[in-house]
Amino acid sequence: MDVIQRSREAPQLADETFEDSSDEADLHPGPESGDEQPGEAPPPKIRLRSPEYYLNRELTWLAFNRRVLAEAKDRRTPLLERLKFLSISAGTMDEFFMKRIGGLKQQVGAGLQIRTIDGRTPQQQLAECYAEIREITSEHHELLGHLIKLLRKHEVHLLDYADLDDDGKSWVREYYLRNIFPLATPQAIDPAHPFPFISNLSLNLLVTLHYKGEEEMSMARVKVPVGQGIPRLLEIKGERRYVRLEDVMANNLDLLFPAMEVEACELFRVTRNANTERSEEQADDLMVMIESELRDRRFAPIVRLVVQKGMNPTRRGMLAAELGLDEASDVFEVEGMLGIAQIGELSALDIPTLHDSPFHPVDHPRLAGDDRVIFNIIREAPLLTIHPYESFSTSVERFLRDAANDPKVLAIKMTLYRTAQESAVIGHLAQAARNGKQVAVVVELKARFDEAANIRWANFLEELGIHVTYGVVGLKTHCKTTLVVRRDYDGLRRYAHIGTGNYHEGTARAYSDVGLFTCDPDIAADLTELFNYLTTGYTPARNYKKLLPAPKALKRALLSKIEREVQVHGQGEVAGLIQIKVNALEDPDIARALYRASRAGVRVDLIVRDTCRLRPGVPGVSDNIRVISIVGRFLEHARIFYFRNGGNEEYYIGSADLMQRNLKSRVEVVAPVEDPALRD
Repeated sequence: MDVIQRSREAPQLADETFEDSSDEADLHPGPESGDEQPGEAPPPKIRLRSPEYYLNRELTWLAFNRRVLAEAKDRRTPLLERLKFLSISAGTMDEFFMKRIGGLKQQVGAGLQIRTIDGRTPQQQLAECYAEIREITSEHHELLGHLIKLLRKHEVHLLDYADLDDDGKSWVREYYLRNIFPLATPQAIDPAHPFPFISNLSLNLLVTLHYKGEEEMSMARVKVPVGQGIPRLLEIKGERRYVRLEDVMANNLDLLFPAMEVEACELFRVTRNANTERSEEQADDLMVMIESELRDRRFAPIVRLVVQKGMNPTRRGMLAAELGLDEASDVFEVEGMLGIAQIGELSALDIPTLHDSPFHPVDHPRLAGDDRVIFNIIREAPLLTIHPYESFSTSVERFLRDAANDPKVLAIKMTLYRTAQESAVIGHLAQAARNGKQVAVVVELKARFDEAANIRWANFLEELGIHVTYGVVGLKTHCKTTLVVRRDYDGLRRYAHIGTGNYHEGTARAYSDVGLFTCDPDIAADLTELFNYLTTGYTPARNYKKLLPAPKALKRALLSKIEREVQVHGQGEVAGLIQIKVNALEDPDIARALYRASRAGVRVDLIVRDTCRLRPGVPGVSDNIRVISIVGRFLEHARIFYFRNGGNEEYYIGSADLMQRNLKSRVEVVAPVEDPALRD
């Protein structure tokens, strides 16, 4: 599916907004400059810093969310997979509020008026994002209603409590009373009780009630206790008839408020800011700091309130005021189910005809049927694996399992950004430690939304005697690398795995990633330097022979290779060609470099999954640039870089997206793929 990145038009600003007299390279005459006839006006100069040439980061991400939603709308997608994509689109919108809207609101609150490269202030971005989000949210609920109707044809029913017959209501009430009711805690809202704490993404009932025979109203909040084994959708008697838990609670309030009259029961849901990072330089203990950040995030400011359509205006205004929100902009009114990301519970139903056909990864052809330790196979020639099409278990896990149990292996070094809850990867590291191997793991504690899990893993690994470090102060360790030191027949040899995806068995079945296994001595030496840097933070002059690490060398190398493509294109017979596949392209310097390459005649093919600042197809600027986005069954996650280089082609894979944070504030690794068979 070819999808052009979409965005609202950037405001037209005067050129001097971004004028930088030191950057004359950004001033370009039109392509026919110098050929004009006497009396003709010269072609206009093109200023590559002008905001009209750039798309907005937030709006292009929202366009990506629309592409995910398009999969849910596509009638060719099996019905339960459509529900899954709807759930993903709604869930990632929650994250967008927590990360991106939260950050924009912080900027607005601080009074910042700095414009982005596309010419927008934080306030303008918020306004345009809100308009787009309201449209997408409306589409979410309209589509949900349509999919629920389609499910009925397959004897799957999502019902309102009022639609149940007496027997169904009795069964649900009894189930609720035995299994969920003890977890419900009503909290009064009155002058004697402060407004209760509302947790992030929680679903809540706002109950207005009074004693029988009295007119004075009271209010109470009841949190819907979803999670920790409590489903949002309750199945009635195993008959694939479902009712929402909040609907059951709202219709059985007499259990919580006996002998009282319920005037109204209204639903609301909140989203909190997730941007609570503290300065590492001021932290005495990084793990303590991260644990403190997690506590801060729990109490972070609320950035969104979602209420049911038709909520009483007075109570809606009261909620907005108590939560510190602007009712006009920060309150979202929806018709139907709140928090529809949890509709994904239904997508797991075992109805094969409503799912994609089963997918089973194959073993890499060089690994299948070869029972030797994997190091002997790698020594013959490097391997390139493509997940999930090729098995993670029989390649990456086998690499770690063999390293843990092979008596010739002396040491294992590894970076860990995210891993599975029940992780075989961790199990192999633990086994290696028990077998007396030297094991060192760099755990990134600040992996967003996985901080708590990584703290637990770090503590577990340390208890096994594994050397655990947390990387370099001020930088996230985002690279995906493993180095194994083995005593071979001819001396010590180092074996490496460098990937584009995390060491996570779950995502390896759902994300499209590539990984390189090699014992190339230059790459091994480079990884040794990298691990020495990660475990000490010391920055002497480290010379990397083949790897392109960030933040030290990667951006400079990419800009150099783009410029070289321009030079080679202009001098030789082989046309210039750059092909890049990443999750996001946000760095302005990279975008400008690609514009310059396009203007020089170099063809640029980009596959960018979500955020993309670069605007393709602009006459005189990006005529030679094509950008597509691939959205489908598996999440596109691989980062691949190709430069034709006058016929002396270069191929790279790695962990880095073309974002300022990846190129400047993260430790990333991009590695060359040199073997002709792997290039093919």
